[in-house]
Amino acid sequence: MFSEKANQIFIEVIEKYHEIDQVDQAFENPYNAKNQTIEHLLYRKCWIDTVQWHYEDLIRDPKINPDEALVLKRKIDASNQDRTDTVEYIDSYFLEKYKEVNPKADAKINTESPAWGIDRLSILALKIYHMNEEANRSDASQKHQMACKAKLNILLEQRKDLSTAIDQLLEDIEKGDKYMKVYKQMKMYNDDEMNPVLRSKK
Repeated sequence: MFSEKANQIFIEVIEKYHEIDQVDQAFENPYNAKNQTIEHLLYRKCWIDTVQWHYEDLIRDPKINPDEALVLKRKIDASNQDRTDTVEYIDSYFLEKYKEVNPKADAKINTESPAWGIDRLSILALKIYHMNEEANRSDASQKHQMACKAKLNILLEQRKDLSTAIDQLLEDIEKGDKYMKVYKQMKMYNDDEMNPVLRSKK
């Protein structure tokens, strides 16, 4: 199943990141970049998410220096764009994979593309990792640990359900029961012409 492969890679990424646990650590993708294999894209996607998770922790420091916060905000903005671009690369992979499939006359479209489901699965892997940390944190109260264990069980169930839904969607696309139609995000606030603030600075 595709989701099993994805979840394994996401766990691999998160564990690798936490060996050093620094947002500025060097990134090295162990999967072949040639032809942008799906493993390569999944690894990159989760690495972006993992670094951004920790950016979001850092920027919430109430004592952060305003200049440092602005630099960090710019990094988060860039990370968000990188995340969106990578999601679109993943969808391009699936469009290429299923390009020979002829959808049935009564084929339906899904509410989201496969890659946006995979995006949520990657974020879910991070929630599970960190909730598990909280559930087992030795300096936390028993009440905190128990609350986090309850949340962890829900997250694990959510991962099971989302994994099943992604696998079913890919199976439906492959059989022609559903068809892919991908829209680019067309974000406007990074565009020098579309963002009125950036346009006024030209």
